[in-house]
Amino acid sequence: QVHLVESGGGLVQAGGSLRLSCAASGTSSSINAMAWYRQAPGKQREFVAIITSAGSGSYADSVQGRFTISRDKAKNTMYLKMNRLKPEDTAVYYCTARMADGTDWGQGTQVTVSS
Repeated sequence: QVHLVESGGGLVQAGGSLRLSCAASGTSSSINAMAWYRQAPGKQREFVAIITSAGSGSYADSVQGRFTISRDKAKNTMYLKMNRLKPEDTAVYYCTARMADGTDWGQGTQVTVSS
């Protein structure tokens, strides 16, 4: 089992930037991939980005070209750099760790983008 803690959320104006972090502890060596999801008020949770153990990243169409996912294995930390933020990016952002026997989730961090 992996314990995940997100940080870096906050309030930012449209067009601004934020960097989210996700620190993993526990059996982090068993992680195959890590990902970010988000959930806006009244909406279903949606996929944002994923990074494999080899460092390959993929993105949702809505964030492609604006967000960058990265991972520092030595620090057991994943990041999400978010640029050119839009009001529609407002959501609680969750990180996940995928392992052979399941997926663990963090508690989430709030990102609010004002227009």
